[in-house]
Amino acid sequence: MKLGVVNTGNLKLDGGAMFGVVPKVMWSKLYPCDENNLCNWSMRCLLIENDERKILIDCGIGDKQTEKFFSNYYLNGEETLESSLATHGLTTDDITDVILTHLHFDHAGGAVKWDTNRTGYEVTFKNATFHTSRRQWEWATSPNNREKASFLKENILPILELGTLNLLEEEGELLPGISWRQFDGHTDGQVIPVIQYNNKTVVYMADLLPSVAHIPLPYVMSYDTRPLITLQEKEAFMAEAATKEYILFFEHDIRYECCTVEQTEKGVRLKQAGALIDFI
Repeated sequence: MKLGVVNTGNLKLDGGAMFGVVPKVMWSKLYPCDENNLCNWSMRCLLIENDERKILIDCGIGDKQTEKFFSNYYLNGEETLESSLATHGLTTDDITDVILTHLHFDHAGGAVKWDTNRTGYEVTFKNATFHTSRRQWEWATSPNNREKASFLKENILPILELGTLNLLEEEGELLPGISWRQFDGHTDGQVIPVIQYNNKTVVYMADLLPSVAHIPLPYVMSYDTRPLITLQEKEAFMAEAATKEYILFFEHDIRYECCTVEQTEKGVRLKQAGALIDFI
């Protein structure tokens, strides 16, 4: 098995929304923002090469929305999904499996693209099976009014209509060396992949833990639909991560790809942060 980072660009989001009830005077010491209170966040994916399988976890925002839509998120960064895959000697056609942690546009938008004539859509990974939880799929295809702006039908429905979709039911093994767990605080049925690699456990954190700055328990995003459930999920998971020495892989932290955590007198706190290669 090989693990690799796939960067798909960055986006900017309001710091207050990203840190919820935590005051700016506190969170801004941990994560920088600009004069408009905007923080820059990565859309970092994980590539797993395992025998004949080429597995990608999440796939970024894509490029098919309108200029007005993208202008709200100040996209930046020189790397794209395609250019980053190319650094691993791969194209989108080589990907055999795409694990979508959830179907918000910044995680799943890259799964679908315009066709050649821009008259319709096609799946970006034409040889891949797409995996997400049944609960997330049903939640995203019948969205509530609070969250529906994050679930764009053009990112979601073509996967079923044009691709191969596997809806996950029970937590456990998904693919050899990869299991999954389900969390419901951020959005219903969020998939958190757990990878066994060289006797180490790497956990793809998606939006359960967006960044190192979110490690303290009260640091919960306003985007979460059930923040008190997030709080419970974080508390249990972070204690487990500290005890079992998990390597936490970040999708959104612009500075750090991974970290480990430890128990302290103040609760679970950062132990070490850096690049994926530093840990594996």
